[in-house]
Amino acid sequence: MAHEALRPEFRKLIDEAAPLRRIGSGFTFTEGPIWHPVEQHLLFSDMPADVRRRWDETSGVSEVMRPSNKGNGMTYDAELNLLVCEHSTSSVARFGPDGRREVLASHFEGKELNSPNDLCVASDGSIYFTDPWYGRMEGFGVERPRELGWQGVFRIRPGREGEEPELLVERYLFTQPNGLCFSPDERLLYVNDTDQANIRVFEVGSDGSLGSGRIFASGIKDSLKPGVPDGMKCDTEGNVWVTAPGGLWVYDPDGRLLGKIAVPELPANLHWGGPDWRTLFVAASTSVYAVETRVGPRREPFMRARPPAGRSAAAPSQAEGGVALEAERCALIIQDMQNDVVMDGGAFAESGSPIHCREQDAIANIARLAERCRALGIPVIHVWFEVDNGGRGMTQNAPLFENTLAAGALVKGSWGAQPVPGLEPQAGDHVVSKMRMSAWEGTNLETILKAEGRDILIETGAWTNMSIEHTARTGADKGYIMIIPEDGCSTMNADWHRASIDYAMQNVAAVTSTDEVLRALGG
Repeated sequence: MAHEALRPEFRKLIDEAAPLRRIGSGFTFTEGPIWHPVEQHLLFSDMPADVRRRWDETSGVSEVMRPSNKGNGMTYDAELNLLVCEHSTSSVARFGPDGRREVLASHFEGKELNSPNDLCVASDGSIYFTDPWYGRMEGFGVERPRELGWQGVFRIRPGREGEEPELLVERYLFTQPNGLCFSPDERLLYVNDTDQANIRVFEVGSDGSLGSGRIFASGIKDSLKPGVPDGMKCDTEGNVWVTAPGGLWVYDPDGRLLGKIAVPELPANLHWGGPDWRTLFVAASTSVYAVETRVGPRREPFMRARPPAGRSAAAPSQAEGGVALEAERCALIIQDMQNDVVMDGGAFAESGSPIHCREQDAIANIARLAERCRALGIPVIHVWFEVDNGGRGMTQNAPLFENTLAAGALVKGSWGAQPVPGLEPQAGDHVVSKMRMSAWEGTNLETILKAEGRDILIETGAWTNMSIEHTARTGADKGYIMIIPEDGCSTMNADWHRASIDYAMQNVAAVTSTDEVLRALGG
């Protein structure tokens, strides 16, 4: 089945001819696919059959729970506890690794919830879920009267599990709220409505509350093709993927329909998985399908989960031909790749830095790494030297800082401080500002790394023998594993570069190449 590109951007997300493979079939109605980042398997629900199943490449499909309280949407929290929307019990439940079940929400204002349907988790641990009443219908749940007279969207606050959830929207705004997902920066929450055939988007406040919202996309229906808005996920670029007539429809962050992915059965839900998070699993009626994409998911808290304790501090393993990297542990740092540093006409051009940068092909090599990292959901962190307030906050204790100020270089907001063409930050990237050589000194770099759960740093940029080396030395002292693709770095000339790469760096980092890092990341 050919997919349909309505805008050219769609082809950057998936090959129009990408085949869907059926990884399991013969079920009743599949839902809730979710990938385990450590154990590398997929869980999915079969509501009418009241069973939860598992799939992996080696063993295929097996049952893991029967009965399952007619579970629907599923996800993991940051500790890899399984969170399940249960239709039969009108509850959101949490299952620990030992299988122990705990109810997180079941009532609002003394009345049973309708039937929690789908859920997602914010970085602070808050659980957001929808509550239509499909689970009180015969087949999809247990037929019984409703106690609430409306369908809402709720939040379970961290530390308040088991208490009454917080209602986030007006009671009668939705008819049947269903799929929901965050934007990559978690500033937006998307919620679709199956009956209204639309998607709403809400701004998320600093306290986790939702603004009044607006219609993001409407008319998600087709009288000639089966399919409705149900499951929904956001990719790393901020595009929204939603089940719809004929398969999946993909919208860009501005609400423009980019294209449609054809699915042979009525789709109900979707989620990315696989070792590189680029396999999209689609639960569709009696089957589960998998299709390869060119983009990965919004980085959810559970995706940052570490391997078991025995592996968490381990260095990258050695595979045939070089190092093997675990994408879920990596971050890419792009340091000092600014116009004044490596471009002709920049304040430091006379040092020879633009020439050496071209000799290294550093800009193109870093761009290749950034593209691959974004596709895998690996955080990309830009570190810029920026002189602010006339340099009053930058001590003049060394020639490097004195010369920067004397040259009027790297002034925040100027052309010289801007990133070089081809290495501009993209949606979801982090930007760190500094006024010292090391990316660690006086910055929030480590806060970002801890929030993202990263301990393997792929460091690139300028200057090899100064900023790159200083950052690598400190990173090693802090316990991070430093990876230096040497052709993704440059300085004034090859001699200074080699002196750093061949001597100092050998003691604090794994020195490699761009191609080797891409290979280690599966590229």
